[in-house]
Amino acid sequence: MTGPEADSPQTPTEVRDALGEASYLADESVALVAFLAQRLGRPVLVEGPAGVGKTELAKALSRATGREMIRLQCYEGLDEAKSLYEWNYRKQLLGIQARAAAGDSDEASALDELFAPEYLLERPLLEAISSEEPVVLLIDEIDKTDQEFEAMLLELLSDFQVTIPELGRIEAATHPIVVITSNDSRELTEALKRRCLYLWIDYPDPEREAEIVRLHEPGIDERLARRLVEVVAMVRDLDLRKPPSISESIDWARTLVLLGADDIDEGTFRESLSTIVKHRADLDLVAEKVAPALGRGEPAGSPGG
Repeated sequence: MTGPEADSPQTPTEVRDALGEASYLADESVALVAFLAQRLGRPVLVEGPAGVGKTELAKALSRATGREMIRLQCYEGLDEAKSLYEWNYRKQLLGIQARAAAGDSDEASALDELFAPEYLLERPLLEAISSEEPVVLLIDEIDKTDQEFEAMLLELLSDFQVTIPELGRIEAATHPIVVITSNDSRELTEALKRRCLYLWIDYPDPEREAEIVRLHEPGIDERLARRLVEVVAMVRDLDLRKPPSISESIDWARTLVLLGADDIDEGTFRESLSTIVKHRADLDLVAEKVAPALGRGEPAGSPGG
């Protein structure tokens, strides 16, 4: 496996600039951790609330480095067969039937053939390990899995190799950039945290979020972008099932531009509210708490109680 330093950036500033060119505005801490991940060859564990840009960081690293991104979306019950590899049993059965029809009774030869690489179904982890080209491996929402999965992942990340009993050991030809995200819904094991570089990402301050919005929707003017993120902050201050994500702020900006809005009053807000709020109970709460304040022309801040 080639070392992580082979084509690595030389400074965190270089990483920040590359991410910026990939439409991701990284602050100093993000740029530093992304730099160290590439220079040290260490996985990055990124935690934070849903919708703050954790997954987007992996996508931006893929764009900035020119690497393909391989994504493993985690869920409850995810196991080795769905994340690493499994054998194509249907294809193997067809192979057995074909040999029987041909009158081939050589069992040893049959076993060798049935457990050949062409019968192997590569899942995202093995796909990243066996790739001949450098990749970005995104392991998304690992907090949805259990500690048994973490242990398997930790073993794989320790030396970037996997042993398949029927085929032997497969070592990574190149060093993947590994980004592991968590919405912090459960405590991850200390062993996994020790293996990784750590990064916490929270919602950006209004000034930075306005900058992000304008980067992705250049058609919105600066004043309206500032007003938008102020209103989004008001919405996030409420006790919602799902606060608006940064991507939803961007979607709202695009919606306002398409509507030709030059301000966010109560009517405009109610008309476009479903762009940033996606649950019925949340819609009712936001309409009750935030919309009237906009109608009164109040400055952004904590909505009335």
